[in-house]
Amino acid sequence: MNSVPPVTVAVGLAVALEWLFREPPARYHPVALFGRVVEGVDARPPGSSKLAGAVVAVALPTAAAVLVYLPLSATAGLSGVVVAGLAGLVLWSSSSFGLLLEAGERVIEHSDADPEAARESLPALVGRDPGSLSPALIRSAAVESLAENLSDGLVAPVLAFVLLSFVSLPAAAAAAAFVKAVNTMDSMLGYPGDFGWGSARLDDAVMFVPARVTAALLGPAAGDPDAPWRARRYARKPASPNAGWPMGTIAAALDVRLEKPGAYVLNDISNLPTVADGEAALAAVRRAGVVTYILAAAVGVVLWL
Repeated sequence: MNSVPPVTVAVGLAVALEWLFREPPARYHPVALFGRVVEGVDARPPGSSKLAGAVVAVALPTAAAVLVYLPLSATAGLSGVVVAGLAGLVLWSSSSFGLLLEAGERVIEHSDADPEAARESLPALVGRDPGSLSPALIRSAAVESLAENLSDGLVAPVLAFVLLSFVSLPAAAAAAAFVKAVNTMDSMLGYPGDFGWGSARLDDAVMFVPARVTAALLGPAAGDPDAPWRARRYARKPASPNAGWPMGTIAAALDVRLEKPGAYVLNDISNLPTVADGEAALAAVRRAGVVTYILAAAVGVVLWL
């Protein structure tokens, strides 16, 4: 592989697999397998301590990273195409983009015409109870999730992959796996309580930079490069120290109100999103995701020069 940058090959393979298959089959999906391990850990004695939770929060993602790094390092003597291909497989299984867009499009399209269908589809995006949500609040939840999950599901693992690619492709793949594992643990364990504290706090730390990078990508993608700057006023309203950045940016860029009843309101002087606003958010997230892949591939070219 003398003429094609290895990182670019890995990213290109991840993009191709994402486009063709969306995600690995659920039965063999590494994230699903990791989730089963986390479920076993979650069957813990009542009153487990913060220390135990913190140890688990660090140990399991580290183990996932090591399980990726060691086999890829063992292929160092093989063709660069093999290493890049394996790294691309890891990046593909550690990220999610197409399914996010499909779920968001389904909810937004049905939100007015068939609210019940939209409510049935909403749990694929958010954890809140959709039963009492109006069509406008359903769209708000979808727009919020599109922005936040762009950060969690795509920008974070791709950014980790790119940064560690300056070390090696096995390190890059391990970093993507680590970030995905941290995010998975936060989703499964990071609820209020001593044991979930470590998972939630580690996710906060890992997502600090990706959330703000996502905001910087979303503003221009929505046609408003200044939106991330204006989103500062909304960033601290959600309980998460990170989710408010991409969500606030899309709220500012599209001039819409985003609301989780009983929890937060972003851009409260505007109206809840219309179907057209939801479609604009979907388009912005799609463009930002494409730019994420392009920038990652471009870094591979720079490394190769």
